[in-house]
Amino acid sequence: MISMERLENCAQMFQRRFLNEAFRRHCPVLLACIVLGGSLLKELSPLPDSYWNNKRNVLNVYFVKFSWGWTLWLLLPFIALTNYKLTRSTTKVLRRLSSLLVSTLIWYLCTNLFLYIEDITGSCYESEAMSDPKEHQDRRECRLHGGYWHGFDISGHCFLLSYCILLILEETSIIPNIRFERHWHRMAINAQFAALSILVIIWVWMFLCTAVYFHNIFQKVIGTAFGILAWYITYRWWYLKPISPGLPPASASHSGKEPIYKN
Repeated sequence: MISMERLENCAQMFQRRFLNEAFRRHCPVLLACIVLGGSLLKELSPLPDSYWNNKRNVLNVYFVKFSWGWTLWLLLPFIALTNYKLTRSTTKVLRRLSSLLVSTLIWYLCTNLFLYIEDITGSCYESEAMSDPKEHQDRRECRLHGGYWHGFDISGHCFLLSYCILLILEETSIIPNIRFERHWHRMAINAQFAALSILVIIWVWMFLCTAVYFHNIFQKVIGTAFGILAWYITYRWWYLKPISPGLPPASASHSGKEPIYKN
């Protein structure tokens, strides 16, 4: 009972301080400010090396490199449980879950587009110093022979992290509309919401680290623009149409209502 109470307090704390309506509403602008501010800091006054610009830091190795997997793994049961709780319709739940298929397709197409652009704009060099060009015309062949491929590398981290953040914020906007009648419902949904909240905090922090330490400003701005545009086209345009996965039921994205908990 104590653990359930602590879990609920944790979920409510995350909702009040992090995944609240104000953060949802201003998040796209916040992400744009982070990528622009971080990029300018990197260009004008670079920060000294730290643990966070080491690509082998624990969050990058175990979370960011699998960011879509983490987001998908946590959102799938959350969407299924919360949407069924409100609609009591398996058909509507499956329709809403199809939004994850759409998001997966967006992730696949964008990441492959970025790799294609890096391929067609790049050249192979002996090392990162980009001296002594090599003859290899393909990125895979270049790296296979120990070379360094240099092309226009749109930031996949900026794209995917910004997209995942906005995706989670949209799907968790359903929380204020849920009335809990059973203890296991309360515990399951609170646990999932808390995990998604922690994930958003990790994604925002690593997005900031990417902005401050990696890529050039154009690569980061374009990557972030793809993430925000993908969210906008789906959740602010397509999902409002009848033939679409639709928005979360009774979405509170623009209502500004406070959370309702029935004891």
